[in-house]
Amino acid sequence: MRIDKKNIMINLDAGELTVLVNGDERKYCLGTREAFDIIGEIWLRAGWDVKYLYSLTWLGRPILQLPDDLLRLQEIVWAVKPDLIIETGVAHGGSLTFFASLLHVWGRGLVVGVEKGLMDSTRTAIKSHPLNKYMTIVEGSSTDRATVEKIEKLVGKHNRVLILLDSNHSYQHVLDELNIYSRFVTKGSWIIACDGIIGEFKGAPRVPIDVEKNNATEAAKEFLKLNSEFELLDPPLLFNESSINRSPTYWRGGFLRRKS
Repeated sequence: MRIDKKNIMINLDAGELTVLVNGDERKYCLGTREAFDIIGEIWLRAGWDVKYLYSLTWLGRPILQLPDDLLRLQEIVWAVKPDLIIETGVAHGGSLTFFASLLHVWGRGLVVGVEKGLMDSTRTAIKSHPLNKYMTIVEGSSTDRATVEKIEKLVGKHNRVLILLDSNHSYQHVLDELNIYSRFVTKGSWIIACDGIIGEFKGAPRVPIDVEKNNATEAAKEFLKLNSEFELLDPPLLFNESSINRSPTYWRGGFLRRKS
């Protein structure tokens, strides 16, 4: 729903949320799914604006991800138990170490980070990290032929492959990545396009002017039109004894599973 964020009031004593929606005033009990969704939307946008993601680490490495997304991601990884995870976009290496720590639980597997502009500090940190044996980095653009050929060779040695797309979040780049890397995803596993929520953040810091169309969610929609072997589960609630039916996520529209 379209929310007029200038007209929201939360009364904690009464446990009530009042919001102006499309010109009409509506009241919600804070214990309802609707109130949770509205507050979640505000939190997601505020977190983006203040760069909340840039305040977190995983096992010593900065990890630029929403904690909610990481928890949902570990649920998926645990369910699939991939022996190869491919992540496009490395930044400080936090997500690499996150995946490596999960692989370490069952003592096998490899996470491959693909990065065009790898920082020297990240390269050094990954090489010296205690979980280094589970991590490797392929340097180059994720869509370049030479890079993809290197990935192909690695994929050939593994049976369960999961992919996270977190490099360039523009529509065309993500669509290209989906078309290239989706063939590596094994049945029942996932390819996840990150940060499509920016399509709803027009006017926010660090987003392009044409963000409403130029984002990962739109790319995923286009990909699904021509790839019926994939389905959108956004994100899956593998366990749910709550009253919610969706989880706060920056990866909205990006959780794509290859059907079993």
